[in-house]
Amino acid sequence: MDLFSTETIKNILPYDGVTAYHGIILDTKQAAFYYDRLLKTIQWKNDEAILFGKKIITKRKVAWYGESEFSYKYSGVTKTANIFTRELVELKEFVEHESGEMYNSCLLNLYHSGNEGMAYHSDGEKMLKKDGAIASLSLGAARKFSFKHKENKQRIDVLLENGSLLVMKKGTQRNWLHRLPTTKKVNSPRINLTFRTIEL
Repeated sequence: MDLFSTETIKNILPYDGVTAYHGIILDTKQAAFYYDRLLKTIQWKNDEAILFGKKIITKRKVAWYGESEFSYKYSGVTKTANIFTRELVELKEFVEHESGEMYNSCLLNLYHSGNEGMAYHSDGEKMLKKDGAIASLSLGAARKFSFKHKENKQRIDVLLENGSLLVMKKGTQRNWLHRLPTTKKVNSPRINLTFRTIEL
């Protein structure tokens, strides 16, 4: 069942990209079920990145899943995908239905509290489908998500609620940076699933 018609889904970016905030697409019971299952069954690991030639291990935990065991490189580190779990397949199909896009992989992030976040960046890895959609599904704590234009620095903020979907496409990664800012106001965890398409 569609909870939001296409007429009510607006592009939150004023120009140079399309990012649609679909709002809450999983009800409280559904969101709680998948949050609990993912917390228990996903192979979570602390993230690793290479910054200025040094290996950094983050507080947040990540996991990389896909339709096959393909490799994916970001932040200077190559990772090999685990095969989709049943719950990830269910969520992928739900997100595909809501967004009208297809995905073959998912990068998951586990933020234990508002003390953990992500600095400004864009998802422009070579293996990603050019201008392909990236669907961000949020479970758990509501967190502010920020966009900043690469040229004029205009900023757009949106609150990503429990069970909500945000879909970035059509120039968003080329023209905008995005981040998850830290906050002392949030003391509970958030799981973020970013469904994307890897070109093999």
